Amino acid sequence: MSRLNSFHLSADSWPAPGGEVLLEGPEAKHMLQVLRTPPGSEVRLFDGQGRDGLFELLPGGKKAARLKALEIADHPRPLSGLTLALGWNKSSRRGWLMEKSVELCAGGIAFWRAARSQGEPPPVKDSWREKLVQSAKQCGNPWLPELDSLHGGIEALEEFGTRFERRFLLWESSEAPALLRPAMLATGRCLAALGPEGGLDNAEVRRLLDAGFEPVTLGRSVLRWETAALHCLSLAFHGAEEAAN
Repeated sequence: MSRLNSFHLSADSWPAPGGEVLLEGPEAKHMLQVLRTPPGSEVRLFDGQGRDGLFELLPGGKKAARLKALEIADHPRPLSGLTLALGWNKSSRRGWLMEKSVELCAGGIAFWRAARSQGEPPPVKDSWREKLVQSAKQCGNPWLPELDSLHGGIEALEEFGTRFERRFLLWESSEAPALLRPAMLATGRCLAALGPEGGLDNAEVRRLLDAGFEPVTLGRSVLRWETAALHCLSLAFHGAEEAAN
């Protein structure tokens, strides 16, 4: 059976099982005008908050899609998951990394201003969320990572870290005593803090160590910002898969 086409439906618009919903806007346009989905077709809708379902497209207009709910499933939020705290920079690979965070089932991404950041991170943008949605359509993940934009520099990161059971500091130093491994990210809510391009300064490192972040390394190679972030996500995904099997 071929993979069903997926479309995003906001969490406040879902019908009861057997009920109907009207899908409008860009998602309806893509379904009806781009993909030319015929009435009677079955499609997948998801809200990015753990709910998805099988729907039948009913006969209707050209600008809005009327759909009947055939099956609806609620997927509990995973008890474990990695959130990346990324030092803000003007990387052209940010959108790409957001897409990969959905594919690798990240818990979240938080941007923070480090001493070597290129300015202050802006409030979370709709375009960032759209990147997550488009990636979820392809990979089928029912949960979108949580997005945060922290304001207040290192103090904001310290406060944000109190939400997590385990906190790691990615540190390009021979003083980092341990190599980050999948098993370390397999259970509980974990936070991995990375600096921007140019890394963290010594004062930031000491502040995070004093705040209880565990210093770890990703190996002997000095990785680019997006490579280090993707590697962390891959380790966490691998650890979760091993823990589940």
